[in-house]
Amino acid sequence: MTLSKLDAKAPSGPLESKWTQHKNQIKLVSPANKRKYTILVVGTGLAGASAAASLAELGYHVKAFCIQDSPRRAHSIAAQGGINAAKNYKNDGDSVWRLFYDTIKGGDYRAREANVYRLAELSVNIIDQCVAQGVPFAREYGGLLDTRSFGGAQVERTFYARGQTGQQLLLGAYSAMMRQVDEKRVTLYPRREMLDLVVINGQARGIVCRNLITGELESYAGDAVVLCTGGYGNAYFLATYAKNSNATAIWRCYKRGALFANPCFTQIHPTCIPVTGDYQSKLTLMSESLRNDGRVWVPKKKGDTRPPHEIPEDERDYYLERKYPSYGNLAPRDIASRAAKAVCDEGRGVGASGKAVYLDFSDTIRERGIEYIKERYGNLFEMYQHITGENPYKMPMRIYPAIHYTMGGLWVDYNLMSTIPGLFVLGEANFSDHGANRLGASALMQGLADGYFIIPYTIGDYFANTNLPKAAPSQSEFRDVRNEVTAKLRKLLSIKGEKTVLEFHRELGSLLWDYVGMARNAPGLQTAIDKIRKLREEFWNNLKVPGSNDMLNKSLEMAGRVADFIELGELIARDALHREESCGAHFREEYQTPDGEALRNDERFCYVAAWAYTGDHSQPELYKEPLEFEFVQPSIRSYK
Repeated sequence: MTLSKLDAKAPSGPLESKWTQHKNQIKLVSPANKRKYTILVVGTGLAGASAAASLAELGYHVKAFCIQDSPRRAHSIAAQGGINAAKNYKNDGDSVWRLFYDTIKGGDYRAREANVYRLAELSVNIIDQCVAQGVPFAREYGGLLDTRSFGGAQVERTFYARGQTGQQLLLGAYSAMMRQVDEKRVTLYPRREMLDLVVINGQARGIVCRNLITGELESYAGDAVVLCTGGYGNAYFLATYAKNSNATAIWRCYKRGALFANPCFTQIHPTCIPVTGDYQSKLTLMSESLRNDGRVWVPKKKGDTRPPHEIPEDERDYYLERKYPSYGNLAPRDIASRAAKAVCDEGRGVGASGKAVYLDFSDTIRERGIEYIKERYGNLFEMYQHITGENPYKMPMRIYPAIHYTMGGLWVDYNLMSTIPGLFVLGEANFSDHGANRLGASALMQGLADGYFIIPYTIGDYFANTNLPKAAPSQSEFRDVRNEVTAKLRKLLSIKGEKTVLEFHRELGSLLWDYVGMARNAPGLQTAIDKIRKLREEFWNNLKVPGSNDMLNKSLEMAGRVADFIELGELIARDALHREESCGAHFREEYQTPDGEALRNDERFCYVAAWAYTGDHSQPELYKEPLEFEFVQPSIRSYK
């Protein structure tokens, strides 16, 4: 890297007018000239589909790449509970400022003020956009849009579509994109996986993909690349992500010069169905919205194995309500997760493993009736019963924290551009808005804000200010990258060892969960780094990948992804080791308050840690973007 410092390009001036001022000052591309540009959008979830639709609507030529057979299968559909917006329909005191403040505080003051305020400001537009598309948000009796509460907020600002909000929002974005496909402005490439980025004269000018059906490598050229490939939580193996979710696209871009920011900021969601055996390949989320009407508790006595209905009320510990009375069961995710771990570590966990707590709806059912619960959460209750064989209408759900989201990602400036000119990163793939902990119902908000309302402006400014000679897949830079990808695929196939990809991935996930999970400490993090290095060496000497490259080969797909996860896992641990403080979801046991809460160190670590690739076996170089708070004063984060 030849970077001297990180420039966030955040506009100056009053917080409330930064985005408007920025839009007024950036350069535009005329409608006729937009047709001269080709944009490659990688990923077609909420961020990717909304970006592809919006950019094509403006007149750009868009090529959209989907890892599934249809964009409707994107992991965005798994988001259940809702999407935040500062509409204040309930007249309960909400505002753009309050959403901004809640998000900054929820992220433990480790996010960029300007980006977060813009997100809160755009939230109100997102709801209007989605309603116009026909997204069936829940409505009150009178026909007005309904809202509910989510963690870390004391207002009802979360719009929802029962327990299927992500799916309905994705169908809206998908419909908008497919309209542009029909107009021939978007060309959709399904079952393609991006395996590398092509950089020409320092600019992102194309990608190399693998056709997952035929195995053929394909090169595509464009004037900019928009990366919308989601987060990297599947590095932990057992997570709530779809199994196809991976970090390969962002990791290959990191190795081409994009900085990776705050990789240790990985979110643990407190309401997931617990692990039940070694055979599991993933975990299932139970929406945070359930904590509106469900109460979290464990027995007061250690080792109490009685069924929940036999434990009297005075022998139950509603520990979130006890510890955090102002927010109760809607304490933020990182805090609720650590609290669940603490009571289980005390020996008061429930279920066969002792690694679960109860989420109990009996009070609400008794007060408001079972139909009320069915109307709001019916599909979630059906999902839980289908997976566990237990009826949550009659007995409490059992839940436990699990990896759910990653706040870290590729570093981007205010324009959502990475340190590689022309490479824009949207949604969960970037680091920009959530700091050290994301509040519930904010992921959908960010993905759609980035895709519908930010990238259409900022990518035009890049084009208007940049000389972009014509690029074509026949150029030597494309051939060189393609040859590197081919060599890596052949190497994976040629090892012919004894251990499967699944075995390596499970071992990596266990290391990360044990040492870089909910609680971390210096000796454990160093142990993780050492063990991951040994695992990486074994991987490249003892991996078994059957089949060939010229066919549908899931083992080969997963081998490439796990190879990247192993390298990324080391960076996650290294970032966690360097950050000698506790903040948000990053909890270092050495740095906590007397009552066990996260203890920040603003003097030393009030910055974004952005890591630069320096070689496969070299330590990455750390760059720092100082976080300056002009409008909010960092304080002790309390939800009591």
